[in-house]
Amino acid sequence: MKAYLTRRYLFSASHRLHSNDMPADWNRETYGKCNNPYGHGHNYQLEVTVSGPVDPKTGMVCNLIELDGFVHKEIVERFGHQNLNTLPEFATEVPTTENLCVAIYDILRRGFRHAHLEKVRMEETMMNSFAYAGGGELRD
Repeated sequence: MKAYLTRRYLFSASHRLHSNDMPADWNRETYGKCNNPYGHGHNYQLEVTVSGPVDPKTGMVCNLIELDGFVHKEIVERFGHQNLNTLPEFATEVPTTENLCVAIYDILRRGFRHAHLEKVRMEETMMNSFAYAGGGELRD
């Protein structure tokens, strides 16, 4: 029997959508107000969905304490209250929420071994949400 578990985590971070490889006018036209030179912040809502068999002993897909501990240490502490543009994950990538989803997925897939990672989903604003469920090679 396979079951799914989705947990929600909250963190705040800032970013500026800007590609150093492109001219200033292209960045302004492409990213609009999100290209503000001073950046802007979001209160992100991250959802992590894992799956697996229900353990007959615990009745759970995975231990919530282990999942919460891993996500807090490896994701929330890493990205929370940060300017995403300054982090190594975005040294060559524009820190869009799409790219943030991929980075978080890769971290979880590499390090959380207590259940199968299905997907990550992030709400950036009330109107924007993004999801990533793998489908490619993990990034280095």
